[in-house]
Amino acid sequence: MTRSQALALLHEFVKNENLVRHMLAVEAAMRFYAEQLGEDVESWGITGLLHDFDWEIHPNLEQHPQAGAGILRERGVDEVIVRAILSHADHTGVRRESKMEQALLACDEITGLITAVALVRPSRSLHDLEVKSVKKKWKDRAFAAGANREEIEAAAQDFGMELWDHVQNVILAMRSISDDLGFNH
Repeated sequence: MTRSQALALLHEFVKNENLVRHMLAVEAAMRFYAEQLGEDVESWGITGLLHDFDWEIHPNLEQHPQAGAGILRERGVDEVIVRAILSHADHTGVRRESKMEQALLACDEITGLITAVALVRPSRSLHDLEVKSVKKKWKDRAFAAGANREEIEAAAQDFGMELWDHVQNVILAMRSISDDLGFNH
């Protein structure tokens, strides 16, 4: 599957612009890490792009992402990508074994927290966002309360990254597509 085919699939199933932006952010972070690690940038990117494509039609843990996996298989998505998407949800029982699978979980939730921090800044921009701003909001458990800090930290560690280095990398990746994410310069 090409990126353009993956985008078409995403837009077929996802109407919420914030969810689209989340998947674009995860894609950017996955591409960043694939490049850094000498991995297949396209497959890592498509994995990030499609990881939550079924959330609007399967908005609960009984169905997401398991039911979406069938749709991906019907559309000819590589089984390596399908497996990685299944592995990003602990309740599926699919253990994260590959670097790509570990990266997907590590990049998923942190993009949401970074977005939330950027949006409350006066500039509403990623271009002047620094790790110290994320650290400050990290300590405030009421801020972006849905972002499970323990899970984010554990996912970064399982991926082999120190948390704040990981945050810096994801900020850099997201900056590269800030216009697509709806941010001003």
